[in-house]
Amino acid sequence: MIYKKYKLALTLRVLFLFFMLTILAYTLSIFNFKTTLHLTWVVFILIILSLYCFYNIYRFVFKRLNEIDDFFEAISFRDFSCHFNEDSGPKDIRELHKQFNTVTKTIKELHKEREIQHLHLKKIINLIDTGIIAYNLKSKEVLWINDSFKQQLHIPSIKNIQFINKRAPQLYHTIFLEQHANDTNINVVIENKKTSLLLSSSIFKAQNELVKIIVIKNIDDTLNRTESEAWKKLLSVMTHEIMNSITPISSLAETLHSNIIAHSNAPNKNLLDIDDLNIGINSIKKRSLGLLSFAKTYRSLSKITELNLSKIYVKELFNTIEALLLPSLKSESISLVFEIDNDRIQIEMDSYLIEQVLINLILNAAESFEDIQNAKITIKAQVNKDGHPIIYVIDNGKGIPNEIIDQVFIPFFTTKKTGSGIGLSLCKQIMLLHKGEIAIKSIKNTGTVVSILFN
Repeated sequence: MIYKKYKLALTLRVLFLFFMLTILAYTLSIFNFKTTLHLTWVVFILIILSLYCFYNIYRFVFKRLNEIDDFFEAISFRDFSCHFNEDSGPKDIRELHKQFNTVTKTIKELHKEREIQHLHLKKIINLIDTGIIAYNLKSKEVLWINDSFKQQLHIPSIKNIQFINKRAPQLYHTIFLEQHANDTNINVVIENKKTSLLLSSSIFKAQNELVKIIVIKNIDDTLNRTESEAWKKLLSVMTHEIMNSITPISSLAETLHSNIIAHSNAPNKNLLDIDDLNIGINSIKKRSLGLLSFAKTYRSLSKITELNLSKIYVKELFNTIEALLLPSLKSESISLVFEIDNDRIQIEMDSYLIEQVLINLILNAAESFEDIQNAKITIKAQVNKDGHPIIYVIDNGKGIPNEIIDQVFIPFFTTKKTGSGIGLSLCKQIMLLHKGEIAIKSIKNTGTVVSILFN
């Protein structure tokens, strides 16, 4: 809109100047043939008017150019406090000032948002436990540094990384000067203590300056915290399971011991029932065997560490599973179906362990058919779009409730009265050793699909 008004005003002035110059040219042509005082004055007035028109155009154009120049000068010096008058002067200039003020206001708002985002980012970076520093590669000036970086290297707030060079030259050389690939494990000495750090770095260009970002993570602290949490969880589970077994054993043993002492002190008065004694001892034996079984199943979680890999046809794997499980499943009226998209599908695996995984998954599926008609388990093999083999164990059982499906791979977690909670944990560990994945999708009262993917 402003451009149209400006173009119209400029066009009119140019046309008027052209008109005046045309008349002047015509008058001069007459003046050459007939020179009179009257024509002399006409020529003089026309020249004055033409010069005025030219001056008016010059003033008109350059006044607006000066306004634009003032605006861009203010922007270049980041002076967003200036305000252009919108209440006086020519209408097109007032409109131009209005747009200038709108642009200035928008830039100020963007600048404010940027400052807020910068503060948020700075706060977030300070909250994480990974050390981060960014500095100018040429001047070594620190652009920003978070608290974790300072804490991990035991340094105060710094403005230039040369401070670290003066305070700990070896540390400076290892972290800032040596070339490391991303996610490199390095060993440094901090406060006379050997520390393992995971280091990543990146260099990029910002405003024609090279900036380097270094990210460090204290591996020792992370491992210690992870190990501590793992031990707490393990001790909690072990304590709970062991106490559940020991408490009744201790109580029953104390009762039997009291009965035997009472019989020894007064045989005639306190008769000893051999059957009760036998039942009690058998109960202690069973609970002790249960505790031993628990210890064995726990040990099985950590004994699988190596794989005996070989190329196995999935069809052969399925034949082995079918021969092993089909008779028992038929006796329970459960249908077992095997489907293979291509008989030539091969997987590099430890066949013994993958058989254990499939057997575990099939038996889990079989236990989900309580009060289910036409119970069916389907084992299906195919190659996904990325070329990776994948095996599905599909059942139409009662499914897994949503509130516990995320916990089924946790060691010792079980909803079964006689379950140990080890089976699915072992399955997951075996698949991790194969660098594969295991996942469960389930709909309550519809069925469950377990997929095992080989990468």
